[in-house]
Amino acid sequence: MKPIDNPADPFKKALAEATRALADERELNVTFTADPSGVAGDTMRLPQISRRMTRDEIVQARGTADALAMRLRHHDAATHARYAPSGPMARDLYEAMETARCEALGARDMPGALSNIDARLGADADRKGYGQIKAPADAPLAVAAGYLMRQAATGRVLPAGAQHVADLWRPFVEQQAGAALDEAALALGDQAAFARVARRVIADLGYGDQLGDDPDQPDQDDAEDTAEPDPESGENQSQEEEQGDDAEASPERSQERTQDERQAQVSLDDQSDDEMAEDAEMADSEMPPELPPPVSEASADYKVFSLAFDEEIRAEDLAEPAELERLRSYLDKQLEPLRGAVGRLANKLQRRLQAQQNRSWEFDKEEGVLDAGRLARVVANPTMPLSFKVEKDTEFRDTVVTLLIDNSGSMRGRPISIAAICADVLARTLERCSVKVEILGFTTRAWKGGQSREAWLAAGRPASPGRLNDLRHIVYKSADAPWRRVRPNLGLMMKEGLLKENIDGEALEWAHRRLTRRPEARRVLMVISDGAPVDDSTLSVNPANYLEKHLRDVIAMVERRKQVELIAIGIGHDVTRYYQRAVTITDVDQLAGAMTEQLAALFESDPRKRARAMAAGRR
Repeated sequence: MKPIDNPADPFKKALAEATRALADERELNVTFTADPSGVAGDTMRLPQISRRMTRDEIVQARGTADALAMRLRHHDAATHARYAPSGPMARDLYEAMETARCEALGARDMPGALSNIDARLGADADRKGYGQIKAPADAPLAVAAGYLMRQAATGRVLPAGAQHVADLWRPFVEQQAGAALDEAALALGDQAAFARVARRVIADLGYGDQLGDDPDQPDQDDAEDTAEPDPESGENQSQEEEQGDDAEASPERSQERTQDERQAQVSLDDQSDDEMAEDAEMADSEMPPELPPPVSEASADYKVFSLAFDEEIRAEDLAEPAELERLRSYLDKQLEPLRGAVGRLANKLQRRLQAQQNRSWEFDKEEGVLDAGRLARVVANPTMPLSFKVEKDTEFRDTVVTLLIDNSGSMRGRPISIAAICADVLARTLERCSVKVEILGFTTRAWKGGQSREAWLAAGRPASPGRLNDLRHIVYKSADAPWRRVRPNLGLMMKEGLLKENIDGEALEWAHRRLTRRPEARRVLMVISDGAPVDDSTLSVNPANYLEKHLRDVIAMVERRKQVELIAIGIGHDVTRYYQRAVTITDVDQLAGAMTEQLAALFESDPRKRARAMAAGRR
C-alpha cells in the first residue's frame, strides 16, 4: 500500500506561492524550519509546520509569511539604514514603526493578509501575557508604539492583548507625539519622509539623544563646532535669533519659552496663582505621571547617571583572533584534568535528553500515518478499520537556553575557568539535542567608576545619581551562531583585566530582553554568579542596598511575566534568597554537576521527577 503523504505539504506549497506573489519575488526560496524566521538573501525562513497542522502553527506561518513578504515588497534597506538611530531604545521604536508602515501599505491592497498578521499578533500577545499587564512600566514602549502606528495607519482594531498594551501607553504617546504620529500615517508611501517623521516621534517621546546625526543635515555639526568657542556671545546670539524666529512664527510658543525662563529665575513661592496654574498645566502636558525611566522596565526608581558609555559587544571585538586562540589554548590546558569529569556529566545529560527525543507515537487514531504493525488484524478480519498513528511532540524541541555568566573580579582564577569550560561543554551537548544556546557575560568597563563617574564629577556631584559605572555586556555566543565558529570566544574570560565589577540587575534584564525576542516557544535563562551585585562607585553615593534592590525587582519581573524560565547557580554565595529556583554550591568543582542536573531536571517529562530534582538541587 502506498504510504500517505505528509498532509502539511499542500499547505506549505500554497503558502510559499502566495508569499512569492505578495512579495513580488518570483525567485524567492521559502523554507519551513525550526530556526528563527526571517529573510537572508533570496531565502525566507518560516515557522515549521508539523503533520498535525495545529491552528497555532498555521496562524504563525501565515502571519509571519505575510509580514515578511510585505517588508520585502515595501522596504528599502538603504533608506532605512540612512535614517536609523544610534541608540538601542530609539532603534527599537524606529524598527517597530517601519514594520507597521510596511504592513499597513500591504493591507491597502490585500486586507486579508493583514488579518493573518493580526491573528499572529494576537497569538504572540497572548503568549507573552500582554493582556494581564496592569501598568505601562511592564509593557515595552517600542511594541506599544508599533501597535499605535498600525492603528493610526490602518484604522483597524488590534487583537485584545495588543490593544491592551496600546491603551496603556496611548495617553503618554498621543500627548507627547500625537501630531507626529498622525503625520507619519499620511507618509506611508514615501519611506524617506516616513523615516524623518519617525525620528520626530522618537524625539517627542524623549529619546532624541539616541537619534545620532541628522542624515539630511551633514554640515550641521561643523557649524555647531564653530560656534562653541564663544559661548557667551555666539550661543546667546543664536538663542536670541531662535527666540525671535519662534516669536514671529508662533506667539504661543514664544510665550511658553518666556514662561520657562521666568520659572527658572524665580522661586515657586514668589509666583502668582495664575503662573502656578500655567506651570502645572505645562508639566502635565510635558510628562505623564508615574512613568518609569527608560533604563529599567522592572523598577521605576532605578536610575543611571549616563548610558552614553555602556557597551554591548561581541567577544571577538574585544581581542584579535590570534589572541583569542592563544587564550583558548590556555583555558584548555588549565582545565585538562577536569575535562573528563565534565565530559561524563555532559554525556549523561545528552543520554537523558536523547532518550526523550526518540520518537514516540499515539496509536489507534482515525488519521495520521498508517500503522503497519496492525495490518495483520485487517487481513484476518476485513471488517476491521485501518489504524493510524500520530507522532508525539517532545517538550523541548523548540527551546533556547541562555547562560549568563558573572564576569566580575571575584570570579578570577579557577571559578571563571570552570564556568567557561562548563559553558563550552554544555553548549555543544545541548546543540546535539537541537536546543539552541546563547552564552553571555557581564562586567563593567572600569574599576570604581569610569567615564560615567568622571561626567558626574564634572557635573558638580549631583545627589542620588544612580548607577555610576560603565557597563560591559559581552556576547560570547549568540543563539544562532554555530559553536565551531565561536569556540575561541570563551578564551576571552582568561584575558587579564577583563573581569571587574558586577551589576547583576541590569545584566539579567538585558539577557531577559534578548530571550523574549527569540521565536522559540520555551526559553530558559541560567545565571551563574559568585556574589551579590557590587560596584563601589555606585554604592558610595547611593543607598547601600541600591543594586541589590534592583536585582530583586528584575527577578520579580522575570518570574512574574513567566516568559522565561529562570534558574540561578551561586558559587559560594546563597542565591536562594533572590531566586525561586536556585542552587548554591560550596565548591567550584561542583559547578559542572549542578549545571547538568538543573538543565536535565528542566527537560524531565515526569512533573514529579522534575520537582524532586529541583528540590534536591536546592539542598
